[in-house]
Amino acid sequence: MSDPAHRRRIRESYRRWARLYDWFARATTDVGGVRAACVDALELDPGDTVVEFGCGPGPNLPALREAVGPSGRVVGVDVTDRMLDRARRLVARRGWANVSLVQADAATPPIESADAVLSTFVTSLFPDPEVVVREWCGLADTVVLASFAPRGNRLANATLWAFTRLSTELFDASGTDALAQLDRRTAAARSGLEASMKQVESETYVFGTITVSAGYR
Repeated sequence: MSDPAHRRRIRESYRRWARLYDWFARATTDVGGVRAACVDALELDPGDTVVEFGCGPGPNLPALREAVGPSGRVVGVDVTDRMLDRARRLVARRGWANVSLVQADAATPPIESADAVLSTFVTSLFPDPEVVVREWCGLADTVVLASFAPRGNRLANATLWAFTRLSTELFDASGTDALAQLDRRTAAARSGLEASMKQVESETYVFGTITVSAGYR
């Protein structure tokens, strides 16, 4: 997402959808067990530092903060100011002194190291997810990705296709086979893990349309 024009499209699209996305993300926190699976796969201990790339309005922050405890640190990174505004309000309401939020492009990480990295439904936004994921793997011993993977039943795939058509600029899906492109980008993200980590584990959720992949050094 380091291309300025592409970054601008992503930012403007998420600005328009910020309020709806905030509601949707919070309403679906535990659907299919995806979020719990991601946090479990991170294998966080109290006192650890975890970075979430593409933290959005912060639906994962409570679970991450609980996993690292008050002695740990959570860093949320997002490219969209309106998403971060909502995340900041959440942090302020909870009084979390150990949760930091940074506006930045996840393709050029604003951090040097962490114990673990999480990214949920973000790799499909990158033209070259493998390169970005390799960069993340250089920052931490554990990297966990939740990605769209259109391999489920017809109804689930139709729903996922409709989601991509709501905002084609998010997925560079205009004039393309959106589901095939999501599949390619999910595969590329996993390739980034496999090229950089000693061990990679994957599980599918929600009728096979979501994959959680965890890479361990």
